[in-house]
Amino acid sequence: MSERLFCKGYTWGFFSKEGELMTKEAEDSMRRLASNGLDWICIPVNGWQETFYSTTIFSLYGRTQTDEELKHVIKLAKSLNLKVCLKPMVNCLDHAWRARIDFPPEEGCDYWEKWFASYNRFMCYYAKLAEETGCEMLCTGCEMAGMDKQAGYCSDMIDRVRQVFSGIIMHNINHGDECRFKWLDKVDVIGISGYYPVTDKDNKGIETMRKRWPAVMENLEKCHKKYDRPVMFAEIGVRNEQGCTMYPWDFHDRPELPTDEQEQSDFYESAMEATWDIPWFAGYFWWDWKAVLPDEEKMKENRDFTVCGKLAEKTLKKWYTSK
Repeated sequence: MSERLFCKGYTWGFFSKEGELMTKEAEDSMRRLASNGLDWICIPVNGWQETFYSTTIFSLYGRTQTDEELKHVIKLAKSLNLKVCLKPMVNCLDHAWRARIDFPPEEGCDYWEKWFASYNRFMCYYAKLAEETGCEMLCTGCEMAGMDKQAGYCSDMIDRVRQVFSGIIMHNINHGDECRFKWLDKVDVIGISGYYPVTDKDNKGIETMRKRWPAVMENLEKCHKKYDRPVMFAEIGVRNEQGCTMYPWDFHDRPELPTDEQEQSDFYESAMEATWDIPWFAGYFWWDWKAVLPDEEKMKENRDFTVCGKLAEKTLKKWYTSK
């Protein structure tokens, strides 16, 4: 990439149910998201396996977006002048986090060989769809530490994807793994799930966040220098719950705690302050915006990562439209 990549992006439609993406509600949702100044959108597609130790990945009726739906929303995104990152994601029906997908190193067993044979079919299928629909970027994995330890298999997977996809290849690792996997120089962009805690129970507020982001950026710069690749936040965000910046990765609702739009907004503000003008930093796919939004009067009651109708939406728009 000769020019600096910088994605003013957001992730849209994660865990949408079959048929949902074809609705007027989904179109209205994407249009509202785009109105915040985006130039990129990340569209996940959900693949499944039975357990964290299964070796077969499959589509699941009702829970995997159909090709028709994906083509429809990619076309819609293009009509809104958005570049598209397609993000095939493996999820486990036993509710295990995909990072736990792993197999014991037993002599004579070929678990990883079987798993990667399935994963390669899964990823190359969507790489072809991404190529056919003009997606500018493909994410080849998300927070899959067990997989990412398999350097030879991962390198081969990237080679296979490049045979069918000509765009930008981004791979999404988890925060804390910035310099862990030696094969990441095979991709074009290294994506980080940037759920970094930037407050604690004794030190809160935006000034604390501002003091703590530089240490995060030091780790990201080490990643950039090690692999000589731009680094982006392939995921980043917090819920609008008091204390959310102590555990940004946590999706569990704590109804006993009050909502806190200001803390969520301050996380957005401080994160973009810390990263915006760094030459090797490639932008954001904030997590996440729903394909079907609640009614306007209900948006502030939502305690999820989405910023729609909350103070952080104004913060996002300020940065994406005025910078």
